[in-house]
Amino acid sequence: MSDQPGVPIGRAAALFGLAPSTLRWWESQRVLPEPPRVNGRRYYTETELRRIGLAYLCCVTGAMSLEQTTVVTSGTSSNRHWRSTVKRHTELIEEKIRELRSAHEYLLALLECPDDDIVAECAHLDDELMRHTPRGSVAAEGLVAAAQSIPRPTPPRGRRDKTSPVGEVL
Repeated sequence: MSDQPGVPIGRAAALFGLAPSTLRWWESQRVLPEPPRVNGRRYYTETELRRIGLAYLCCVTGAMSLEQTTVVTSGTSSNRHWRSTVKRHTELIEEKIRELRSAHEYLLALLECPDDDIVAECAHLDDELMRHTPRGSVAAEGLVAAAQSIPRPTPPRGRRDKTSPVGEVL
């Protein structure tokens, strides 16, 4: 066993499957405090390794931003502050889960369609468009009539929509 106070950056990074540059980046972004140095080299003690692990869990497993992760891992935020940061992120994840479940349910239902050409043949497509797209907010019968009933967007004066060719009517 070594008498070093910790491990060098390469071993610390390898423990969590990270590149040493990731640890340096996290330090520059204040996700991690700079570790102690021995002979000018970074050495990571048990505490620093735990902090790296927590940063990994927040960023990779928890899908938190570096800013959010910093609140949790810096050791400078109050319990109330870091907990509220985590709570807000869990609420965001819950909303994403609802969206993904809805997408999953829709796609599973779509797989039940026996038609070769869904656009031309699916008897349920119009109902799905009404239920799952903004088209449902337009009362007109049929897609062409619905599109024609929507007021034309007015671009700001003096600026042309760069995606529309000159002279094209919206």
